[in-house]
Amino acid sequence: MTDPPADLDQVPWPRLHHAHGPATDVPAMLRALSSADPATRDWAAFELMGTVYHQGTRWQVSAHVVPFLAALVDDPGTPDRPGVARLLRAVALGDRTDRDLPFSPGAAFADAEGVTEAEEARSIAALSRGEPGWDDGAAIGAAQAVARKWDRDAYEAALRHVGRFARWVADPDTDLAARAAELLAWFPITPSGLVALIAMPPDPIRWQPRAGANLTLAHLPADAPGMIESLRAQLHANPSPVRLTAAIALAYRLGESVPEAAIDVLITAEPDDDFAHIVPWHRPLAGFAAEARKRVGLV
Repeated sequence: MTDPPADLDQVPWPRLHHAHGPATDVPAMLRALSSADPATRDWAAFELMGTVYHQGTRWQVSAHVVPFLAALVDDPGTPDRPGVARLLRAVALGDRTDRDLPFSPGAAFADAEGVTEAEEARSIAALSRGEPGWDDGAAIGAAQAVARKWDRDAYEAALRHVGRFARWVADPDTDLAARAAELLAWFPITPSGLVALIAMPPDPIRWQPRAGANLTLAHLPADAPGMIESLRAQLHANPSPVRLTAAIALAYRLGESVPEAAIDVLITAEPDDDFAHIVPWHRPLAGFAAEARKRVGLV
């Protein structure tokens, strides 16, 4: 791939802002993500993390970046698709971790409703001057609501690509597949997403995406046909993280009604250091196991 989608230059970048001013430099950064030179790609990712996602904050331009990141991940010719997927997650979700699951967009973005263009423009002007000047509660609240609107806009931009996330779960690149499985935990699940999460075989070579899919299944708000059966079958699979994440998911979903085989896995599991984290989940696997034990009454 030599260029993101052709409509990249159709976005009014000069009228949009990121953390350091007008987003005129964003197209060059997006194009650089497809460079054959690793140093150039690293530069682009670093700059995007510091502009459209800055210390967890999204900006006016962030939502406009999401479709191009998704297109880059979707293109097999992109050199570092997992790296772009990591950036996509940051822009779409910020610094949220599994402690925010199950995720409720309505609750998370409630204060974004009613933000006006004038309020958005005032916030951008104040930030551009480097002197916000918010000296009362109402002004601070308005600025926070604007930031939440940008957060919501980025999330909703990613929501339009959930079908792509479902396809990536089966991608030959196991790193990308694992990242896609975690992404599906944050959006209303679709039939294709459920099929992707449930149907993935417990292949020892692809244990990371299978284990990650199990953690996503643990956090979904409702059961689906075949879900519990798939998790039960994995209680005897290899390697150990697949068994353990299947037991964790069953504990999260069934509580004290969890099958005895899952309890046995939770009691005897000692995750190897090499398996301490499941990409890209923030909580260590041992932490999920401890929470699962509490849910089934073992602690």
